[in-house]
Parts: sequence; structure tokens; C-alpha cells
Amino acid sequence: MHEPQLPHNSALNEINGISQPEALSPQAAAHVTQMRRRQPTAQELVAGILARNKTALSRAITLIESKNPKHLEKANAVISQCLPYADKSVRIGITGVPGVGKSTFIEAFGKHLTAQGKKVAVLAVDPSSSLSHGSILGDKTRMEELVKDENAYIRPSASGDTLGGVARKTREAIILCEACGFDTIIIETVGVGQSETAVHSMVDFFLLLQIAGAGDELQGIKRGIMEMADLIVINKADGDNLKRARLAKTEYNRALHLFPAKASGWLPKVTTCSALNHEGIADVWKEVSDYFEDTKASDYFNTHRREQNAYWLTETINEQLKTDFYSQSGIAALLDENKLLVQQNLLSPFAAAQQLLEAYFSGKDGKK
Repeated sequence: MHEPQLPHNSALNEINGISQPEALSPQAAAHVTQMRRRQPTAQELVAGILARNKTALSRAITLIESKNPKHLEKANAVISQCLPYADKSVRIGITGVPGVGKSTFIEAFGKHLTAQGKKVAVLAVDPSSSLSHGSILGDKTRMEELVKDENAYIRPSASGDTLGGVARKTREAIILCEACGFDTIIIETVGVGQSETAVHSMVDFFLLLQIAGAGDELQGIKRGIMEMADLIVINKADGDNLKRARLAKTEYNRALHLFPAKASGWLPKVTTCSALNHEGIADVWKEVSDYFEDTKASDYFNTHRREQNAYWLTETINEQLKTDFYSQSGIAALLDENKLLVQQNLLSPFAAAQQLLEAYFSGKDGKK
């Protein structure tokens, strides 16, 4: 059956338009493809980082986050060459339960700092699903204004299987950001009540974000986090919630007096703010600045940094031993066998673990 012929002047007739030129010449397209495929050397990445190139910084962080053993040597070379240019920032950890407004607060706080000429890097750790192991990595979407700021850099990372949701390589990412010229590093934790200890061990100042009227369901995580907090900020202190926020400030101030004195000599404080309305942000930064002024004058700031470096030495050894243990092919097979025996109550978990460790160390001795 033939389709009916439309009149020549009908709007439904298709007319061939002007052919569009290629977006890129074949030579340029080939060059772009080649550049994407070619991996930059450690020296090229370091040169880009020191030149304050955010693309080079992002590629370097991706490299150190890689679990591919082939990338380890190159990642270590990048970190080693950046190390002399690091350690020139202040590091601030920010935590709070989901819904407290962390992203809104960090954006308002970050914009306040960049307005003063500071360069701010935000390392935001997104929780990974325990089932799919995937992460949304939506912090760049939530911080629309800060992500456009030339003096800011936002890097969301998946927490992976690390306890509490702190990405395994966050500590190294701090070094790269400092080498790239960022003088204020903000680490946003998942806020599930487990990751704070790890974050506390890599920052100079620990800020706890709270909201008024959260209820007793949060009591289980309050004490441990409050003991580590250098400042408690009651967010969403606006509108009908303003009175509740002021009351919560009084209650938290009373609670802080029950905790033991900090080694820094700093007396933690409580303040209120409305990140949405950009109110109280300047007061928060003043408290943070006062802390750094006091701790640097007493040399606690530098002493604390040295202790953190020693801590991360042992943590890295533990991580490397764990990685090496599970990467051994013989260990993987024996682990599967022992798991079955343990599940069938034919072998205790402790005896099974001992067998695996003996097999691991005997293999190491044999290699020598």
C-alpha cells in the first residue's frame, strides 16, 4: 500500500536542511581521545596539583582511591612529592545526623570563607550501600553555589566498607588538597555515629551540627560525639524553630559542663545559626578562629598534628597487612574452606583464624 503524497507546500513534508559541520575536526577528536586514554605520569599529576589545577587534583585523588595494586606505587609517588607542600591548612571535621542540614551549612560556611579570600576544599564522604556497595555522591548537586566558586573544591567519595563510612584514603586526599593551595579543608562525615572517631583523628577542629527537638532517639550517639566536639552548632534556628533552638543551646551548654576537660585546654561552646538564611555563620567562624589562635599559642595544634601522623602510620600498616592478607590466592581458598567448617560447627572461629594466619606467615617466610 502506497503512502499518500503530501502537497509540496505542506508543513508535514521533510526538507533536507544544511548539513552541520563536525563539532571537532578528526585530528582534534583523535587528540582528545588519545589524551583521555593516556594516563598522566606521577610527575605530571604533581605539576598540575602544584599549579592549582583542579582536574589534576581530581585525577590524583581518583588514583589514590583506586584499589588496583598496580596504582599503589604511582599513588605513593604523587603523595610523597606533594608532602613538602602540605600541612599548611586548617582541617575542620563537620558531622551531624541525616537531616540536620550539613550540606546547606557547609555551603553557607564555605561561601563565607571564600568571600574572605580563603580557598576551601570539601571532602564529603557519601555512605555506600551494604547491599549494592553503590553511593549517590550527590554533594555537588546539593551545594550548587559553592561548586561554582573558583576558590572552592568539592570532592564526594564513597565510604566503601570502611568502618563508619570514612573513605579509606581521605587522609591522603587532605595532603593533595593542601599541596593544591587549599588553606581550609572541610571533611563532612556520614553522621551515623561511627565514623566520627576516624575523622577526629585527621582534623584540627571538630564541629557537631545539631537541630532542636531531635528527640531521645539520638541519645545513643550524643555522648560519644559530644565528648569529641569542639563546637556544637544548633542549625535551623529560624522562624517557629528559633525559640526551640535557643532552649536547646541552653541545654547543651549545661551538658558540656559534665564532660572532662579537653587536652587542648579549649572549653567547647554552643551557638545557633540558620544556614538557610546565612545567619550566625560569622559567629561560627569566629569560634573556630579563636580555637586555632588558642591552640597554636599553646603549641597544642602542632603537637596534635604530630600525634595524628604517628596514628596514621600504624593505621596504614594495619590496612596494608589486611589488604595483603586477603589478596593471597592460597589464603582465599583456605578461607572458603574454613568458613564452611566454622558454619558447620566443625571448627571454632578462633582455630580457623589461627590456621589462616599460620598459612599466611609461613607463605611469607617461604618467599624469603
